Amino acid sequence: MCVFLLGCLLLWLSSASPLRSAPPITAEQLQAALEPLAKAHAGTVAISVQVLDAEGRSTLRWQRNGDQVLPTASLIKVPVMMEVYRQAAAGKIDLQELLTLRAEDQVPGSGILTEHFSAGAQLPIRDAVRLMIRYSDNTATNLLVERLGIGATAETMAEWGFPETQLHSLVFRRDTSIAPQRSEKYGLGSTTANDMCELFARLERGEIVSPAASQEMLDHLLTCDDTAKLPRELPASCRIAHKTGSVNRTRTAAGIISGNGVKFAICVLTDDNQDTSWVDDNAAHILIGGLARKVYDLLLDATSTSQTAEQTAAATQPDESAGQPLRIGATGELVESLQRTLNARDKAGLSVDGDFGPATQAAVRQFQQRHQLAASGVVDNATWQALGPLVEHEPAVPAPEEINLVRLPLAERLDPHAPPQVSARAWAILDIDSEQWIGSQAADEQLPMASTTKIMTALLVLELAAKDPHVLDETVTFSQRADRTPGSTAGVRAGEQLPVKELLYGLLLPSGNDAAVALAEHFGERIGGRIEGDSDGAVNNSAGQARHGALAAYDLFVAAMNARARELGLQHTHFTNPHGLTDPAHHSSVSDLARLARAALRLPVMGEIVGCRQRGATLRSQEGYSRNVLWENTNRLLAQSGFSGMKTGTTDAAGACLVALGARPLAQSESEGDHSDTPPTTIVVVLGCSSSDARYIDARNLFAWAWRHAERQPERQAAQ
Repeated sequence: MCVFLLGCLLLWLSSASPLRSAPPITAEQLQAALEPLAKAHAGTVAISVQVLDAEGRSTLRWQRNGDQVLPTASLIKVPVMMEVYRQAAAGKIDLQELLTLRAEDQVPGSGILTEHFSAGAQLPIRDAVRLMIRYSDNTATNLLVERLGIGATAETMAEWGFPETQLHSLVFRRDTSIAPQRSEKYGLGSTTANDMCELFARLERGEIVSPAASQEMLDHLLTCDDTAKLPRELPASCRIAHKTGSVNRTRTAAGIISGNGVKFAICVLTDDNQDTSWVDDNAAHILIGGLARKVYDLLLDATSTSQTAEQTAAATQPDESAGQPLRIGATGELVESLQRTLNARDKAGLSVDGDFGPATQAAVRQFQQRHQLAASGVVDNATWQALGPLVEHEPAVPAPEEINLVRLPLAERLDPHAPPQVSARAWAILDIDSEQWIGSQAADEQLPMASTTKIMTALLVLELAAKDPHVLDETVTFSQRADRTPGSTAGVRAGEQLPVKELLYGLLLPSGNDAAVALAEHFGERIGGRIEGDSDGAVNNSAGQARHGALAAYDLFVAAMNARARELGLQHTHFTNPHGLTDPAHHSSVSDLARLARAALRLPVMGEIVGCRQRGATLRSQEGYSRNVLWENTNRLLAQSGFSGMKTGTTDAAGACLVALGARPLAQSESEGDHSDTPPTTIVVVLGCSSSDARYIDARNLFAWAWRHAERQPERQAAQ
């Protein structure tokens, strides 16, 4: 009897719902963060948010007007997709079944079938779903709805407990409405924010039709190409499975957003919007993006605080058998000492900020590998021993016996002709015509180079154009990957197009990281083809073609950058990307960058671009619109006479960097007339300056010293 009761108890426990973890934030926090944005918007706003745990279970719900029935616009295409997979699971349709496009099926609005496909074209149901979700294709939607039955979506939603989520008619076919009064009031479809948010949450949990079907539907939603709403303010690292809708006074969006330990479902429905414009910066779009970012930031802050507390506690727990280990998440003076020590022992290039983050962890692993230790990234007793005495100050303090027995020498007398003192960690000055070095400091030290990287990116493209000038007229279409590249940007959006030459201005003037990726994707296959068999691990062209297209081209382009660096004799340079965002293996030296700049100057178009202070361009979209952009050169030296380029760069790891071109002032006897087009005579490179202002001060001082040095040369030769 006891055994039976125990068995019943265990069975009940196994069937009970798993315990939900406590939410990292409260409903009051969401209210305080989101309500002011909604109130300030000129229009009706309904919001529903569900905070999800790792398994997709809801740990917190918050809503504003969550049960108000509002128009969906194209957001209703998500329930249509769900009905497709429900009928497929029931055996009523086959996802591989071919749908035939008829002339009468082609309707206007979003999508590609109407404009780019002819009547008689066939495509599988699964592909029609992809077009409906990725491009919000209206024609693909109608093909699917006619196959499913117009009323099927609303019937299934009602059975699932969402009676207000209804599709009313075919798209742009009000005459087919099965609910004329709702069509008049809501248009194509209707729903509530709570309903749509719950549908997305169930999809994330694998509860819509089946886990496999739910995953396939999420895969469709991950391709949605609308970046103006939910993704507009979120970091590129986020996973965003979403769908949107836009029609006249209605703008909607819903999705699952996850990344960096954060996961939540969100639906925002807006109607009666005062701003009815069709630009990305429409007020409702900005509202939707701002709401998503607010929720993300709240959850990220709460999650990071919790994780940091746990990691710090773990990192600072004493290990009596192995000293005091440090690991990612630790903070404080001991971490600062570790970072200084790694910089001194391994030239790690770490910022001494007292935060044990991914960069410090990578430097620890590199040090451990070099000393044949387990590359755990955790500083254990063996790693402390290998590091030796900690560096508490910059530079490192030697052992006492090395200090006390040394007599300090007097400094040399002040040399009025010596190079100026600068903040730069390294600098070099090269005479362009003679190829003679005028002066340098730490000329060959490998250092992060930030966006000075883009000189090589432009060089590869312009060398190709030197062989075929038509290259500069080719059209580059921006990918999602290029659009979402973080950091400095040319501001070109996915799907927008412009000529290669204009894009080079976007690369070099505003220092567009997005432009660098777009050029790499466009030219990688062509430029990478010549590096087949490269010993640096570069993939050959045939291998690149066998992989995913844009990624292969990008990798080939980076490999070509390294191959060209070796051809130019840049012994201290290695590239891992075309833009210069921080990577431990991405580095150069001031001497290499000066040589690279001189090689680039042999291409006349390079001088034309880097000497330009501002440039306007027209971007054209695959969707048919166009817009104008203005790019301003980040190089502030161009505002002063005598300077003509070339490239700035700034990251936390690299500091402020500059490759600058200057023309030595003419002698008094030569100074009459207009010399504004005087070609540059000198290249100055500075890396690791203390601030943006400091790099320009350093560069000007080095130019002045170099030119004084050049003026004294005849006197020195006469004296000899």
